[in-house]
Amino acid sequence: MPFLKTDFQDLYIFEPRVFEDGRGYFFESFNQQTFESEAGISCSFVQDNQSKSKYGTLRGLHFQKNDAAQAKLVRVLSGKVLDVVVDLRQGFSTYKKSFSIELSSDNKKQLYVPRGFAHGFVVLSDTAEFLYKCDNFYSPQYESGINFADPDLNIDWLLPEESLLLSDKDKNLPFLRDL
Repeated sequence: MPFLKTDFQDLYIFEPRVFEDGRGYFFESFNQQTFESEAGISCSFVQDNQSKSKYGTLRGLHFQKNDAAQAKLVRVLSGKVLDVVVDLRQGFSTYKKSFSIELSSDNKKQLYVPRGFAHGFVVLSDTAEFLYKCDNFYSPQYESGINFADPDLNIDWLLPEESLLLSDKDKNLPFLRDL
């Protein structure tokens, strides 16, 4: 089974079956039937987003509120990142806890992030191209986020803070307790 359960309900690591030979490789990065039958993931992706970032770039922790919440399937096309999510689903035993995983073009792992999570990543290679499929359209009026350095979350981003590159918006996101 290509899906690995995490300690977070409905948060799955997807490890596709990769076929390699002298020409290169091939794999199915998404198959709706496989996601539904093997992991019970039933969603319709409506938007793909892609970014390219250089070493130390930290994007996040972002989420969409209310009816604009998004489930995501994230992966790295080139390079390597530390991908981090925070469970914002009140009533779950993992509420306010974080999960991190290294995603890279080498390991080809993907992370399925259900609605109700904040998401971010930091680039660990010279550059990285990052792709995420979303099951809901981006709505700027419902955009929100949590500061990457929230002391209550205590996330280890694997890089020294002085080497991180953040947008002004991400630098000024509030701590979770202030939302």
